[in-house]
Amino acid sequence: MKKIAILASGSGTNAEKIMEYFQSSSKGQVVLVASNKKDAFVLERAKKFQVPTHSFSKSELESGILTDQLQTLGVDLVVLAGFLLKIPDNLIQTFPNQIVNIHPALLPNYGGKGMYGAHVHQAVKDAGDAETGITIHLVNEHYDEGKIIFQAAVSVSPTDSPDDIAHKVHQLEHKYFPNVIESLL
Repeated sequence: MKKIAILASGSGTNAEKIMEYFQSSSKGQVVLVASNKKDAFVLERAKKFQVPTHSFSKSELESGILTDQLQTLGVDLVVLAGFLLKIPDNLIQTFPNQIVNIHPALLPNYGGKGMYGAHVHQAVKDAGDAETGITIHLVNEHYDEGKIIFQAAVSVSPTDSPDDIAHKVHQLEHKYFPNVIESLL
């Protein structure tokens, strides 16, 4: 069975859906949920699933301490589920094509540094786009520029607020992210 580590910075709704999904999967199991924020609610969600948790500093991420921990656990796939820090080269080199991220827009639109969550949904609204969606991609050394694995779109109406857009995008994330992760295993 393949081992999955989830990195997240916030509340962890995607992480929860992933942990829930892999409770009954024969292909993989979540062996760690780690966050760069000690008070991130994702760590509480992990406890509900009896998944070990770890919080780490930016310096631990950049120095390779987290990379070493993931290697010690025998992790096969690193999943970014609302993780906001840039992944350092040491982690990318240790896990080539084994780090996957979900982005709340149809890349290459609305990607890059600072484009996450509400910032993306506001940009979609401001642009008057008729559709948005999700992109699941491999992580490389540049924000949101790794190889695209999967995209799904949803329509946006002119009356949708950024919160309405976020709700539609979250539905896509929860529906597709666990399945795509499983296909990568």
